[in-house]
Amino acid sequence: MSSMNFSTSKQYVRPPQRGIFPLDHDGECRPFMESYLECLKVSRDTHHKCRDLSKDYLQCRMDKQLMSEENLDNMGYAANKKVHGAHEYDKAKEKAGFVAGKHIAKKEKWWFQKSNKGWKEKSADESGSPSTD
Repeated sequence: MSSMNFSTSKQYVRPPQRGIFPLDHDGECRPFMESYLECLKVSRDTHHKCRDLSKDYLQCRMDKQLMSEENLDNMGYAANKKVHGAHEYDKAKEKAGFVAGKHIAKKEKWWFQKSNKGWKEKSADESGSPSTD
C-alpha cells in the first residue's frame, strides 16, 4: 500500500480578512478594553456614549501592532460622523397599552386553509381514491 506524502504539496498562507485581527494574548490593550466594556455596561449598551473609549482601544491595538494601521476617520470616528440627537426609547406606547399586532382584526389563514376544500380532501382527490361523502 502506498502512503501519501504531503510534504511536497504547496501550502498557501492567506492574510486575514479585513476586520479580523490577532488576539491580545499579552493583555497589552486590556485596560482600554475593560474601560470600554465598563462604559457599555453603565450606559446600557448605548455605544455612541462610549465612542472615545472605543477609539482609544483601537488606537492602542494599532500602536501595539495588533491590527493594521488605518485612519480612524475612515473607520467612523471622524468629527462629522458623531451621533447627534440620539435618545433612548422610552416605551411610551407600551406604557399607554399598545400591543403589537393587536390592531389586526382577524387571523390570517395558512396557505392550505385558504381553499374551499380542506387539505385532507385535496390530497385524497389528487391520489385518485374516491372521497367518502
